[in-house]
Amino acid sequence: MGNILYNLIPFALGAVALVLFLGLWNMFRGGSANRSQQLMRWRVGLQFLAIVLIMGTLYFLGPKP
Repeated sequence: MGNILYNLIPFALGAVALVLFLGLWNMFRGGSANRSQQLMRWRVGLQFLAIVLIMGTLYFLGPKP
C-alpha cells in the first residue's frame, strides 16, 4: 500500500503545480476572474489530496517498532 502511495506523490504534486500555473497564467493575461477562482479552488483541493497522500505514505512506510 505504501509503495502505491509513494508512486502517486509526484503526480499529485505535478497536478498542483500545473493548476497553480494555469491559474496564474489566466490571471496575468487578464482572463476571466471566475476562471481564476475556479482554478485556485481546484489547487486547494489538489493540495489537500497531495498532503493526504504524503501523510499516508509516511504512515505506511514509516519506521516500524
